[in-house]
Amino acid sequence: MDRTTQLTARRPGTGVRHEGAVYDPGIRGGSLHRGAAEVLEGNWTGTSTVPSRRLYPHQWSWDSAFIAIGLRHLSPLRAQTELETLLDAQWGDGRIPHIVFNPSVPLEAYFPSPDFWRSSTAGRAAGAPRTTQTSGIVQPPVHALAAWLVHRSDPGLSRARGFLPRVYPRLAAWHRYLLHRRDLGGGGLASVVHPWEQGMDNSPAWDAPLSRVAPAPARSFRRADLDHGAAEDRPTDLDYGRYVRLATDYRDGGYADGRGEFAVEDPAFNALLIASEHALARIAAELGATGTARDARAERLTAALVERLWDPAEEMFLCRDVVGGGLVPERGVSGLLPLLVPGLPREIVAALVRTAHGPHFGLGDTTRLVPSYDLLGEAFDPHRYWRGPAWFNTNWMLERGLRLHGELGRADALRTALLETAGASGFAEYVDPYTGEPCGALGFSWTAALALDLLHQDDHGRRGGEGPDRDDDRHHDDRAGFDTCDMSDQGGDRR
Repeated sequence: MDRTTQLTARRPGTGVRHEGAVYDPGIRGGSLHRGAAEVLEGNWTGTSTVPSRRLYPHQWSWDSAFIAIGLRHLSPLRAQTELETLLDAQWGDGRIPHIVFNPSVPLEAYFPSPDFWRSSTAGRAAGAPRTTQTSGIVQPPVHALAAWLVHRSDPGLSRARGFLPRVYPRLAAWHRYLLHRRDLGGGGLASVVHPWEQGMDNSPAWDAPLSRVAPAPARSFRRADLDHGAAEDRPTDLDYGRYVRLATDYRDGGYADGRGEFAVEDPAFNALLIASEHALARIAAELGATGTARDARAERLTAALVERLWDPAEEMFLCRDVVGGGLVPERGVSGLLPLLVPGLPREIVAALVRTAHGPHFGLGDTTRLVPSYDLLGEAFDPHRYWRGPAWFNTNWMLERGLRLHGELGRADALRTALLETAGASGFAEYVDPYTGEPCGALGFSWTAALALDLLHQDDHGRRGGEGPDRDDDRHHDDRAGFDTCDMSDQGGDRR
């Protein structure tokens, strides 16, 4: 029995949760810790974790990466399995699909379903798996960072299982795909070809690029999401019709890149690619190779990110519309997430901190968590999907970025707000940024997982498994220890 199962086990016939030696009641946030473990246990399928049993009943790519980051504190073995299951569905061209479908789930439970994507036939030229059904688009590249953190949580177990030697070639192929097939703007950054790929599906940053796309007829698809969520909180039918049109055209073109009407360079997507390139450098060094080339590539990507997406007047990063040309003048949380990048210039870090805490996002003043979109923007809606609500994964990334760059007081305040809101909301998918009112699904996996990660943090800001290497075979216990991204040897600017 691994630690997740142990935490949620009951004494036979008593209905009382067994704690004793399994669960340390002295751990900070004991009931929150137990509740988060219960969410992850309830959403575990045996090989991976669904984001939500009802609304999202399959495996999602970046969800699994965030989930693994939290699971490592309960069961490093389960965290490794989470990532391995996802990577088993990787395509021959290197892409990691954004959904891996569970064949036991009825087709009508989620749209677009496997019969829409037709991955094994439409994706044949791109090397889609023949026996596993997936989507044909991707999501942000958190995976190498997750793999490195999972390894560090129990190096002995990782080495015994050969975890890194098995995942490293797949992660390297994933990055090659993004760096070569997706450099659609020719400036060195990866582009997304569908709003779902960036992860912030309904952001106002997509409105202008999407306006070129003729929507699919409403009668050509049925929205399963409205069976589980209020229409006023979800994307409009017009937006959804455009999403379907883009996905249909991409599928019918054999999932070949560079031919569509939508291509956007997004700051958060590329910031995560940079952070994961640094993580791949650490993995390479662990395997006895040199990580110098990967660190150098990450530095080149950082320079390209600043050159192409930084807007000094707005004091934040903006998306670039590759097809239409120019920066998209919408302030979304994505433009703050390059705080994750260790080598970011000092003046840009200072400007991002000012913007996050200023009137457009209100952190620590009018909001406790950073909203997904500009509080003063015309499209702001505190409840509608990615057009204003606060999400736990983006705020977790901001907390990590603030800590990375030495903004410890601000990081501590955000951590406290994240933990309090996660518990009070029932581990909601997202919340109203002003009130913390829960929105979307409850018992959401990445909310629970990232709360666990924040709970496993000591007074120095170190999280469990990210301190000095440990060469024993012990599973990670409930102690805390953390050195931000474990990038202390990268020369990043961490003032």
